[in-house]
Amino acid sequence: MAAGVISLCSSAAAKPLKVYILAGQSNMEGHAAVSTFDHIGMDPKTAPMLKEMRNADGTPRVCDNVWISYLTGGKDGNTVKQGPLTVDFGSLGKEPKIGPEFTFGIYLQKQLNEPILLIKTAWGGKSLYGDFLPPSGAKKSGKEAGEYYRLMIAHVKTVLGDIKKVYPGYNPEQKYEIAGFFWFQGWNDMVNGTVYPNREKPGGYDLYSELLADLIRDMRKDLDAPKMNVVIGVMGIGGPTALYSSPRYKGVHQNFRDAMAAPASMPEFKGNVTAVLTEKYWDSELESLVERMGKKEALPPRELEILKKGKSNQGYHYLGSSKILGQIGKACAEAMADFEKQKK
Repeated sequence: MAAGVISLCSSAAAKPLKVYILAGQSNMEGHAAVSTFDHIGMDPKTAPMLKEMRNADGTPRVCDNVWISYLTGGKDGNTVKQGPLTVDFGSLGKEPKIGPEFTFGIYLQKQLNEPILLIKTAWGGKSLYGDFLPPSGAKKSGKEAGEYYRLMIAHVKTVLGDIKKVYPGYNPEQKYEIAGFFWFQGWNDMVNGTVYPNREKPGGYDLYSELLADLIRDMRKDLDAPKMNVVIGVMGIGGPTALYSSPRYKGVHQNFRDAMAAPASMPEFKGNVTAVLTEKYWDSELESLVERMGKKEALPPRELEILKKGKSNQGYHYLGSSKILGQIGKACAEAMADFEKQKK
């Protein structure tokens, strides 16, 4: 057994396998290079999280009790990666990367102490109004459900049809429960002024709220999971808008975040849908160092080290920071676990 992995007790092993679906676009894919892990340990607040992500010898953790099937793709078509949860279930590339799935799985298992199966579907540059358009939303506008909505549902059903391909030790008599859905998306909708012409005004993204509510309803129906809990990872690139140094995008960003979070306040979703504000985990220090470096400002050795170890991608990909995405995954796992605790 890998160091740091929590063993299952016999009573937990008899429970249905908990299944969680993760979906979204590039930030759900995850662009945080494993090389940024050291940055997590440089901050006393996040250093304990690094101990959960690594073994004692410094190697990335491989979870014995969390499995994942990941459908993603690029120019060469779609591909599926699956097996025990570890690093390299992020965006495809030369260097292993993580998205929020790594700490989501680690901390969810830590909270529940039960076997967990993650089914992740994510592709860069995808919208809710088109690519992930749910059937109900499509019907209203005389369209077909989005291609990536259909791919997501089909992949979930394929995995659940033969779980042993992902989790060899699964006992069919144990059965499974589709316990939750983690949605982390938004950029392509936020920047589209044609679909959302009044995005600079309050309520300008109401269509997004409606489509996200449709997505939740349709997934519950199509997967026969009426009690499926939902965590919405509200886009938080740039941190809290109240702290923005420029007012240029403040209104648009806040309007979109409000629209993303809105379904959690709908009466029909009370107690089973929640929103996590990912702006809380933005790294303003790292952002500042990127800006200062861009201005050709000379940085002292300590700050150069933070910049080198902390950033591996652009701002719209949460700086490719495992410190940011790791905290987001952890927070969404804890929010998901809270639903289970409410049952007890």
